[in-house]
Amino acid sequence: MKKLLFVILCILALLMGAYPLIYVFVEHKNTFLGSKSLEILQNTIWKTAFFAHIIFGGISLFIGWRQFGSKFRNKYVKLHKFIGKFYIAAVLISSVSSIYIGMYANGGIVSSVGFVCLGIIWLITTLVAVVYITKGNVVKHQQFMVYSYACTFAAVTLRIWFPVLKSITQDPDNSYIAVAWLCWLPNLLVAYLINKKNVVAG
Repeated sequence: MKKLLFVILCILALLMGAYPLIYVFVEHKNTFLGSKSLEILQNTIWKTAFFAHIIFGGISLFIGWRQFGSKFRNKYVKLHKFIGKFYIAAVLISSVSSIYIGMYANGGIVSSVGFVCLGIIWLITTLVAVVYITKGNVVKHQQFMVYSYACTFAAVTLRIWFPVLKSITQDPDNSYIAVAWLCWLPNLLVAYLINKKNVVAG
């Protein structure tokens, strides 16, 4: 069951990691950008931040899953470090960008606060993980990387929660507001339980 869940996580991460490609092949009016006002779309800073967020967020999602698993880490130490540096750089760009675009989120102040909080926590957990590994604390580094990837994985859970809630409530606006929080809070809870279990097992 554990391996099956990991495989499912990997498949979802890979599929969603490739999501930015939709903006190459699909007209922007038929994507998420179609829901934004003309004023926002003409804001160069917002648009730059948006594409930085989805591109580097996609990269972090696409490569981050490979960092988990002791067999891989122990066998390919140099590759693990290389991917880790690439992941950290991608997260730093995407998280900072997400904090900015979060202030313009659909759904008003409630969803904006949700997405901005996600961006801040994503940034902080990743930076703390970096600090711990520079100090040689591997256990804490691994724990905070679990939290970091839980935030990264919000890109996937958002796209699971939203259609489910919209289907149940028939209220897309309020569903989106709820998803601004649901896409990451349960993820962090799962990350906490995983870390707690690993500490007990260790």
